[in-house]
Amino acid sequence: MASPEVGRDKSPFMLQPKSLPSTVSKSSKTSSFKAQIMLRFFAAAFTLAAICVMTTSSQSFPLLGFTIKAHYSDSSAMRFLLVTDAIVCAFSVLSVLFVYRLSRSGSDTKYCFYLFLHDMVIMGLATSGCSAATAVGYIGRYGEEKMGWIAVCNHVRKFCNQMTISMVLSYLAFCSYFALSVMSGNKVMYQYESP
Repeated sequence: MASPEVGRDKSPFMLQPKSLPSTVSKSSKTSSFKAQIMLRFFAAAFTLAAICVMTTSSQSFPLLGFTIKAHYSDSSAMRFLLVTDAIVCAFSVLSVLFVYRLSRSGSDTKYCFYLFLHDMVIMGLATSGCSAATAVGYIGRYGEEKMGWIAVCNHVRKFCNQMTISMVLSYLAFCSYFALSVMSGNKVMYQYESP
């Protein structure tokens, strides 16, 4: 006789978690949509600011009777960062439009998966640009004694500081896409598990 009572006690408990997602889903969808839009907007704003800081940074200094001008275009890693920032900025703006359309038409698992792939590819691109520029920036600021490379940032401190600001802004865009990738992956996993 004890087993039917246990079964009766469990049945209301088991129905309760199933009813929770339906009440939370509307507010969570709205907050997820707002977070997606905000993070994509932040990524576009950060990369646009990084591009502006990078392209306007230059400094001249005298060396052995010559005037040498430091500019971002002198380094292939900085040019690569500029290109990756431009791509991230453009695709962030396009993805805002896609997310808006997706929220209006209803969330389809296929489109959520495409958004997840988009976020992962853009995050990987942002990572490659930031890491290449960071490696060159580190050598420019601290040098490499074993290889005989001297630090140049003590000659062009203003230029190096502006490039550092540009890289920090690019890293903030990367962080935005990292958060977006986690959110998109979570959404795909939730929709895959839900019947």
